[in-house]
Amino acid sequence: MPISKAEKEVIIEELKEKFDSAKVAILADYRGLNVAEATRLRRRLREAGCEFKVAKNTLVGLVVKKQGLDALEPFLEGPVGIAFSSDPVAPAKVLADFIREAKKMEIKAGVLDGKVIDAKAVKELADLPSREVLLAKVLGSMQAPLYGFAGVLQGTLRSFVYALEAVRKQRAGEA
Repeated sequence: MPISKAEKEVIIEELKEKFDSAKVAILADYRGLNVAEATRLRRRLREAGCEFKVAKNTLVGLVVKKQGLDALEPFLEGPVGIAFSSDPVAPAKVLADFIREAKKMEIKAGVLDGKVIDAKAVKELADLPSREVLLAKVLGSMQAPLYGFAGVLQGTLRSFVYALEAVRKQRAGEA
């Protein structure tokens, strides 16, 4: 059933808003997915705070031109789904995990902070540790010098106490 011009304009405006508000948009070829697998993928993306949209390539092409992302046009062939998110790593991780599991999809390209990235860069994004792990590593590296300094102070204090104890024992032995 053909889509009316008004419906097309609504879809274009919605996609434009998604591209504007999302930090990352990842284009994936969802060819070969059955309904159950597509539903599972959408559920996983939703749990990660992402949204998966499927639209006609011509409509996506119009939005891409308006946004100045002309480098995405070659990737708009065949069935293309777009995962949008404000977290740059979450959709890449979910899609990469799903592709490893289902062996049916393929990541085509992405947009990260307004710049077009290729499939290899999207896969590198997926390999990044989670935000919590990165924060823990930063905190650990900030705390390491403090622990080292405390250890040095403690060692100096311990040596002083051992010396005092030795002097006390020596004087107790003389008396």
